[in-house]
Amino acid sequence: MKNKLLIAVLSLLSFSLAVVAQNRKEILKAVKQHNKAIYVKEGWIRDPYIYLCSDGFYYLTGTTPTHGDEREINDKYNLGLNPAAKQLGLNPTIVGYQIRVWRSPDLADWEYFGEPFSLDRGYWAQQKPDAFKNSLKTDWLLWAPEMYKVDGQWVFVHTSPSPVGNGANLVIADRADKNDSFDFPMGNDMRDKHDPSLFRDDDGTWYLIWSNTLLAPLKAGFKGLAAEPVRIDPSDRLIGHEGATLRKIGNKYVHFGTAWSTDESRKGSYNLYYCTADKITGPYSERRFVGRFLGHGTPFQDKRGKWWCTAFFNANIPPVSKEDIQNRDLSATAQTINEQGTTIVPLEVKIQKDGDIYIRAIDPAYASPGPDEAQKF
Repeated sequence: MKNKLLIAVLSLLSFSLAVVAQNRKEILKAVKQHNKAIYVKEGWIRDPYIYLCSDGFYYLTGTTPTHGDEREINDKYNLGLNPAAKQLGLNPTIVGYQIRVWRSPDLADWEYFGEPFSLDRGYWAQQKPDAFKNSLKTDWLLWAPEMYKVDGQWVFVHTSPSPVGNGANLVIADRADKNDSFDFPMGNDMRDKHDPSLFRDDDGTWYLIWSNTLLAPLKAGFKGLAAEPVRIDPSDRLIGHEGATLRKIGNKYVHFGTAWSTDESRKGSYNLYYCTADKITGPYSERRFVGRFLGHGTPFQDKRGKWWCTAFFNANIPPVSKEDIQNRDLSATAQTINEQGTTIVPLEVKIQKDGDIYIRAIDPAYASPGPDEAQKF
């Protein structure tokens, strides 16, 4: 009863606050200072992914509504999860079936760029047309897209639970805004690849990472897996349950992953963790803490080489106050301080004397595990 009352009170308090993204001047100043979280863009999004391209633009994509869906404004705190929304008695998912893209020269001014891909034009629409024909577009779901510029073309990856179960795509296209044709060189090899992410090693080899976490090198031109996948886990436990990605920092491979702080689904805060290794296949170190409320965030470097991580709203109630957040137990339900939209959080990334990597959120509201954290750090 106490937990239900707490959730109701927090919901009422949070809904009463109208929050807008910071203005351009504030954002530019905060990017330069690199010491606190910045709310850079409004708009319904999960799993925001920021990629700094060689053309000088930051590209933003993520799990989004279909372009033009009015619920993006009218249903601001839709969870975006089916069946989680139904279980909580909330509205059906707002998630759409397109990859949508924004771009910015400075992380402050975001231009809507377009929809370079949609599920009905994907590989599985070609292979299983009846699955699309016999289902409603509102039930088509495209989750967690990422985008990369490779040899003059754009490579997109994403996961999709519907209308073809576990129907992920790897898409090659000419443009990041609109395309008339696509290539799908992975073919059936993309089936069952939940939350796929790509990593390019120093020797030019591309790797696919998926399903928290399997890893395999790819053939030239992304034409399938070049070897059987291997698991890359921390030495002491799983990295998490979703949103895994890989970076090379110094001479170390850094494996990031996402989990709830309590180790129970949708209870506590949605956090980001990491482990390191000398070889891409491991062995990896123990699981370490990056930051609270940073789950399924993108670690990326800005034009000055400073590290950031994207963050977003993922909770069962609207955002809670940052006041004394370091000492507040959030285990009653899924809770966050992130507003709906895209936030970027500065990271401290250090190569230590022994070559190992230290990573931690700098903003105090994100930097410490909460009392609800199941793992001790």
